[in-house]
Amino acid sequence: MKRMFVTTALVLCALPAAAETKIGVSMTSFDNPFLTILLNGIKAEAAKDSTVTLSLEDAQLDVAKQLNQVQNFVANGVDAIIVNPVDGASTPAMTALATEAGIPLVYVNHPPAEHAAMPAGTSFIGSNEVDSGTMETKAVCQMLGGKGDVLVLMGPLENEASLVRTKDIEDVIATPECSGMKILDKQVGNWNRTQGQDITTNWLTTGMHFDAIIANNDEMAIGAIQALKGAGVDMGSVVVAGIDATPDGLAAMAAGDLDVTVFQNATKQGEVALSSAVAMTKGEKVDGNIWIPFEPVTKENMSQYQ
Repeated sequence: MKRMFVTTALVLCALPAAAETKIGVSMTSFDNPFLTILLNGIKAEAAKDSTVTLSLEDAQLDVAKQLNQVQNFVANGVDAIIVNPVDGASTPAMTALATEAGIPLVYVNHPPAEHAAMPAGTSFIGSNEVDSGTMETKAVCQMLGGKGDVLVLMGPLENEASLVRTKDIEDVIATPECSGMKILDKQVGNWNRTQGQDITTNWLTTGMHFDAIIANNDEMAIGAIQALKGAGVDMGSVVVAGIDATPDGLAAMAAGDLDVTVFQNATKQGEVALSSAVAMTKGEKVDGNIWIPFEPVTKENMSQYQ
């Protein structure tokens, strides 16, 4: 009797690969230290998901270039777009491009013009700028005992964060406890360290007496510090304040040169921007505005941020 052996063939079925999620990212500038931290937050969050690929573009402070980048993202069929706007006033055109194409759009850090009522399929991740300049100026007011002459270094006039931070300074100085403070001059330094240094050098050249320099960001504050030290000014005789608590800003504080900064969690903004964009590609609902809180930083608590 013959024995019959039946051989069962095992068929291995490969599971389909997870679909790729393509996200286009347009940054205001790759050269800005704060925005580098933000971009690294986006990259770090993307690295947690092997299906996510990023297409990174530098707008180089050019509104038209950024709009063209968004147009290209749409034409290339990305799954979501993240924009760090050069100019908030320019965002409606980008929003229209993305929403008409049905592509989720996330703005990060710099508020878009429509942030008060974000359209469906869009979101803004940032920090409430009313808090930033208010925290900064209240700390300066306390250090000056509510009185003193102040100079202000502003970011770009077309930038909403710059406008709000400067208004914060003015609003705090208008309060009774800080009404002894007076703004002698305001100049645009475009978030830039070199421009902050040049403007401060010009102020010093005029022989102007002042008690504080309040800058809209750390980079301009550091530029002011460089000018003051270059002119031999006793850093103990003037209060210098910035915003962002960047590594360079914290180093200047540790050296005893920067008196006040305000921590803006750029890493967290980047992480939430990326995770929100991915969630939206999956049809998940994301809030129109997601706020990452500011935190005041002085020499007493700076160790928490280093």
